[in-house]
Amino acid sequence: MPKIGAAELDTTDEARSRVAQTKGGVAQQGNEGGGAAEAGAGGGGGGVQLKRELGLFSAVNLIVGVMIGSGIFVSPTSALQRSGSVGMCLVIWVVCGFISLLGALAFAELGTVVPRSGAEYAYFQEAFAGGGIAGGGGKIQTGKTAKWGPLPAFLCSWIYVLALRPAEIAVIILTFSEYSIRPFLPDGPKVEVEESFFCEQTATKLMAIVAVGLMTYINIVSVKLYVKVQNVFTVCKLLVCFAVIVGGLYELCIGNVQHLSKGFEGTTTSPGDYALAFYSGLWAYDGWSTVTVVTEEIKRPEVNIPRSIAIGVPLVTLVYCLMNLSYMTVLSIPEMINAPAVAVVFGDKILGVMTFIIPLGVALSTFGCALGIQFSVTRLCFVAGREGHMLQALSYVHMKRFTPAPAVILQGLLTALFIVGGNIVELIDFASFLVWIFYGGAMVALLVLRRTKPEVHRPYKVPIVIPIFILIVALYLAIIPIVTDPSAKYLFAVFLIAIGVAVYVLFVQKKRKLPCIDSLTRNIQLLMEVVPSEKQLD
Repeated sequence: MPKIGAAELDTTDEARSRVAQTKGGVAQQGNEGGGAAEAGAGGGGGGVQLKRELGLFSAVNLIVGVMIGSGIFVSPTSALQRSGSVGMCLVIWVVCGFISLLGALAFAELGTVVPRSGAEYAYFQEAFAGGGIAGGGGKIQTGKTAKWGPLPAFLCSWIYVLALRPAEIAVIILTFSEYSIRPFLPDGPKVEVEESFFCEQTATKLMAIVAVGLMTYINIVSVKLYVKVQNVFTVCKLLVCFAVIVGGLYELCIGNVQHLSKGFEGTTTSPGDYALAFYSGLWAYDGWSTVTVVTEEIKRPEVNIPRSIAIGVPLVTLVYCLMNLSYMTVLSIPEMINAPAVAVVFGDKILGVMTFIIPLGVALSTFGCALGIQFSVTRLCFVAGREGHMLQALSYVHMKRFTPAPAVILQGLLTALFIVGGNIVELIDFASFLVWIFYGGAMVALLVLRRTKPEVHRPYKVPIVIPIFILIVALYLAIIPIVTDPSAKYLFAVFLIAIGVAVYVLFVQKKRKLPCIDSLTRNIQLLMEVVPSEKQLD
């Protein structure tokens, strides 16, 4: 497969032998483009590669940590406002959880058929590019189909790596910064930007950039450190959710049911309102596919991926439904709809001196969520670089830490740019539109693989009706926003995709290469102490 902007690798038997014979040291690897690539032996396996360090508990924590972000604490009001009643709102939250579970189970099958990191990216490569994934084992396409077969995968990596995920992390980490820094800001009127540099907005952005730096450091140092931090944050996050649930259940037990007694009173009859209500709910559940992005780092993925999904997604569904039940028990519909941060209003009413738990919960939740998203998207960046759809240096692994350091640093820098750039809410609004396009594409990939690779062993297999149903949902959610709100953000999405197609034609299909790429690759290797992963030499 043509490499976009990368020094060519010598993949001959001699190169493999040099790497295999160099245990605990460094072997110089020749390349045709004049760039130097070094490969160190890792773990006695003769090469450097990502290590399988995520067990079942860590996989569940990854799913829960990414799915539960700031939304359930800050503004779970859209579904209530659009559904019109507490009864229908709860139904929508349950159905959204069920849809997310079905989609995640379909991804679990894809993860066992295509045991590669990258989730949708890997599935598109295998289904549409004829087994183009490194080591995929499929029949490589040739001719006209081969030129355009990798395009869906390339566009997936293009959108996710350069725009969608960094912007999403920026918004989440800004929420973390706002709630973390609030207790340290002086009371009284806000200081205007013109009067003082150290205004609230500047302080929030500086705190956010520091948090991004800390996240990037954690994800560079080691997967084990990430696992430990994420596990602690996820447990703390669930404890805060549990405090909210207990507060709401206590109110129910003492007979406070005046708000819930309204049931389905005021339920909307507009199909458009229902669509937007589901749209809001499903966005809150987004993250259920996270574990399939890091398949190559999951221990026994054929077992732990389906199990982690079967545990994690229902757990989040239960937490979301009980928290919404608690909110609706304590707060009236107008209070919930008008509250800028519904959980804070809930805490003020019910938690008394323990109100500080809510800002703490938002901070823990958002940092853990952003940390998990960065961890997963760097693995997508790693796989895309390995397949030639990003700079090949982005697929290099640190010689001692066995983490994709260049990919992690790139995501940290992009996130910082989005934070400095200011308001990116519109970008996040169109993110849902793009996400469900790729989710639908993944269901098409599953159906294609069922037809083209029926002989592949499937330790886990979903009924065919599930991917068809999720595909219909994805089409519905991709079309409805354009019909109900034909705004500029969707034109921007189309423009971004068009740029991706142009880059694909120039650098992948026509194999163009910028003259400075070899030098850049060498400098990245020297500065970051990274080498090609073992799979690039096999």
